[in-house]
Amino acid sequence: MTDDTQKRKIAAPEMHGTNRSGVDIPISVPAYTVDTDNIGEPGEYPFTRGIFPNGYRGRLWTIRQYSGFGTAEESNARYKFLLEKGQTGLSVALDLPTQVGLDPTHPMAKPEIGKVGVSLSNLSEAEILFDGIDLSKISTSFTINGSAAIIYAMYLAVADKQGVPREKLTGTIQNDILKEYVARGTWIFPVRQSMRLIADSILYSNATSPRFNPISIAGAHMRDAGSTAAEEMAYTLANGLAYVDELQRRGGNIEKFAKRLSFFFYVHMDLFEEVAKFRAGRRIWAKKMKEHYGVKDPKAQHFRFGVVCGGSSLIAPQPYNNIARVTVETMAAVMGGAQSIFTCAFDEAFQIPTETSAELALRTQQIIAFESGIGASVDPLGGSYFVEEMTDKMEEKILGVMGEIDEYGGVEKAIEDGWIQKRLAERGLERKVNTDSGYNVVVGQNHFAKQDEEIKVGEVFSLDPTVAARVLEKFEKLKDTRNQAEVDTSLARLSKAAASDSENVMPYLVDCCHAYATVGEMVACLKDEWGEFREPVNL
Repeated sequence: MTDDTQKRKIAAPEMHGTNRSGVDIPISVPAYTVDTDNIGEPGEYPFTRGIFPNGYRGRLWTIRQYSGFGTAEESNARYKFLLEKGQTGLSVALDLPTQVGLDPTHPMAKPEIGKVGVSLSNLSEAEILFDGIDLSKISTSFTINGSAAIIYAMYLAVADKQGVPREKLTGTIQNDILKEYVARGTWIFPVRQSMRLIADSILYSNATSPRFNPISIAGAHMRDAGSTAAEEMAYTLANGLAYVDELQRRGGNIEKFAKRLSFFFYVHMDLFEEVAKFRAGRRIWAKKMKEHYGVKDPKAQHFRFGVVCGGSSLIAPQPYNNIARVTVETMAAVMGGAQSIFTCAFDEAFQIPTETSAELALRTQQIIAFESGIGASVDPLGGSYFVEEMTDKMEEKILGVMGEIDEYGGVEKAIEDGWIQKRLAERGLERKVNTDSGYNVVVGQNHFAKQDEEIKVGEVFSLDPTVAARVLEKFEKLKDTRNQAEVDTSLARLSKAAASDSENVMPYLVDCCHAYATVGEMVACLKDEWGEFREPVNL
């Protein structure tokens, strides 16, 4: 890059008149474009302005920090640290072996033990993870999908061990396998069998832990894979409707199970695009529930969602800039009406957060919550001609993408054929080209960058090199001390239940957990009955 080119980029990166969802951004919008009948009041259908009439004055969003690394002991200590600093809910990160259903002794698992989350292979580890934490008083979120039903069963077993009634449990398990097939890759079973497993877990949760959200239908990873904000919402809503159809097929009562469906998104840097995305998504979901499915209970029409502020929008160069990014994104989440917010630490682009960076990310939420005044008013941008116009246009874009999925034959067919995967890959390439060229401005990376910059941070997180050895030692001790006959019996019952499509497998998974069967053993048992998913070759 020549000196003149560098000076020109620093002086005036181009500001575009179209956002990344392809919506034209008007300079100003006349009042007559706003359709007030389509907005309503906060807490009223179609819930454009929020699902609660008093917003955060009634209840603040749940403040979570996504955390988990190494052993259960280390993660337990980090949770207690964050709770002491004012976090109001746990968000558990699981390591890759746990996510894909492998025990730590598996050859593919050993290099990844405890690296991107905590190793949680059996009930004894879960007991350590939540030791000293009263599950009746804390909301726990798990980011896991392929083995989500097993981790949920393990959480129920921990509650049983603690003497906590299951009906007092609150929290969420992500449990959204459809987006794994298209955007992330931690699948295990084929699509049809995975849909059955998710339906089983939701229906079982409705009956046994009615305050717990047994699924968080996630657009976040599709956003990371390259989708626009409008596509993120469209794919997520389409997946949500596919789960609704499966639950109804299995005899679920939509007026009941829809109250426990939740959603999960990333928030990126275009504040108004993000706010419009959430307002439009909330309205679309309410209308689908009422007009298409005939849902009468307003609570079953609610679009409840949590967010991550950060993710792929954070970068390693000039890492302290990420603090500003997360702040803007948190403001968008609050003004968009999120029920749960997790703020990434500034160093998360290149390492597991340190205690210092994790606390700073937590303080970002607390400052916005208690000092900024943003949350004092419900939908503070509502009624703005610009925001209402953007909401209408985002709704149009979202419905357009959902219509394309329907025309193709539905979400499951589109995934099995690789159609959505291909679209995401193309969009991801487009984003990369636009970033590499400087068209999409990323301060500190493609504009206002420092030549030959070294990443400078105050603290560096180092994972204890003995983690894998300690996890394996505990795992082998468990295998030696548990009652193998109970394990064998519980696994045999699980196999029999899995072979019958009319049987709910969740009670059997809970029994397996109580017997200290491992995640790998339960997954292997289900694989024997159901097989494995094979990724399609994109057209």
